[in-house]
Amino acid sequence: MQKYWTWKGSHDRWDSFLFNFDKMGEAHYVTQEGLDKLREELAAMIAERPVISRAIAEARDKGDLSENAEYDAAREAQGMLELKISKMQDLIANAKVIDESKINTETVQMLTKVKLKNLGTGAIVSYTFVGESETNIREGKLAMTTPIGKALMGHRKGEVVPVTVPSGVIKFEILEISI
Repeated sequence: MQKYWTWKGSHDRWDSFLFNFDKMGEAHYVTQEGLDKLREELAAMIAERPVISRAIAEARDKGDLSENAEYDAAREAQGMLELKISKMQDLIANAKVIDESKINTETVQMLTKVKLKNLGTGAIVSYTFVGESETNIREGKLAMTTPIGKALMGHRKGEVVPVTVPSGVIKFEILEISI
């Protein structure tokens, strides 16, 4: 289910903004480190509330609200911040911390590090599979919800797994599974 929120204001960039609420309320798998990071981000967002409230008050003091672009912008910023806070609170409330001591390296699963060989190019890559909020391709952290993560889930070392990606099908051989 997708909801459209329309912001009435002077900034065209917010006139039609799409938010996807499909995943709200679902379990969200994270490491303890990832959960701590989410909590820090939430605290920083909550700390922004007084700043935006002051900006609204200052803009309100400047007079006629019907033609006050600063007031409209501050109200839009407040709405966006409250939406982000709500989504972050939902992520934290539905977070399931994964116990790293119970991870089995027999198959590909959340938090396993997988060394793969692209059979088409011969390139060797390594990914650690994490939850969506911890994804960082520079650090080799890939979400289990990506096409590669979904395709490799449950497979064992030595298996060749076809992965359907937007550009076609790539075959990967699983060379190693570790933590």
